[in-house]
Amino acid sequence: MKKLLFGTVLFLILILSVSAAQAGTVYWTDWTASGPGTVTGTMNIGSETVDVTFSGAYSFAQTSGGTNYWNPATPYLSATVENAPPASDIIALSSSGSVTITFSQSVTNPLLALVSWNGNRPRFENEIEFLSYGRGYWGNGTPVMDSDKKGFYGSGEVHGVLQMAGTYDSITFTHTSEGWHGLTVGVVDVAPVPLPAALWLFGSGLAGLVGLRRKLFR
Repeated sequence: MKKLLFGTVLFLILILSVSAAQAGTVYWTDWTASGPGTVTGTMNIGSETVDVTFSGAYSFAQTSGGTNYWNPATPYLSATVENAPPASDIIALSSSGSVTITFSQSVTNPLLALVSWNGNRPRFENEIEFLSYGRGYWGNGTPVMDSDKKGFYGSGEVHGVLQMAGTYDSITFTHTSEGWHGLTVGVVDVAPVPLPAALWLFGSGLAGLVGLRRKLFR
């Protein structure tokens, strides 16, 4: 009976772990308007609409049509990211400086998709992790990570996706000058088993075991 109970509990834990690890759609920002030092857009995350504001100097912003610099999609896909940024929305940086991306409500594990970060040295407030990189619109390159994992050096034309683990109301980073390097921001919709459902499943399993024990030991 103890072995059966242990096996059932282990099985439930494995189910919850696998469910929590499943990646869903990436909701990339739909950039809709631009002005001096500001670009605004939205992320539609399920039933929630999150306003996104980019603040900082930029070279140009495509908010409606233009060249699709996210083609090919390959360097943006990974075990976490199943869809590359859509269409042509992109913000291009050139002059060095500081950039802040603000969200109207907290987001979890935000993603930055990058185009052509060649020889650039960005620095972030927290650790970053590259989920993927490879040959993109402007060629190929490799990100060389800083020792503290808060920045990288672009060796060649870096195209890929980096992730910042945690919950954020805003993202701030600095970068150095080059011709131009582009970005957009998104969020992964991870759909674990909701906690109440998980507790119900666990409780149902225990109740079933108690009933079975009673039948066995009558």
